[in-house]
Amino acid sequence: MSPKRGDRVAPPPTDREFDLRFADSAAVKGWEELERQAPGNLRRAWEELRTDHRSRTNPTRQHRLKGSLGLGTWKGGECERWQYEVTGGGRLWYLIDDESWTVWLTYAGTGHPKATD
Repeated sequence: MSPKRGDRVAPPPTDREFDLRFADSAAVKGWEELERQAPGNLRRAWEELRTDHRSRTNPTRQHRLKGSLGLGTWKGGECERWQYEVTGGGRLWYLIDDESWTVWLTYAGTGHPKATD
């Protein structure tokens, strides 16, 4: 999704940071909803995903998904799928593309993803 006039300017990643990108428009919409509900928590999540996307310091908040959900495909390559708990119900799901140094947000929302029901 290309930026348009009036959109915020996203800072580029530096040195050892990963780029954070939306995988689809549904993730954009969910991000915007989380932004309205929990901007401080979402900012912390954004920083974590860019610098420590595989953090194990708080496994209840950030962890790799289990079983068949633990892997995803992005542009023909297999990537680890992780979850970040932004709020009690709000979640981010993301794929880690080590080759391109990119974290792809595949789900952002104020509730649990349906795949976990």
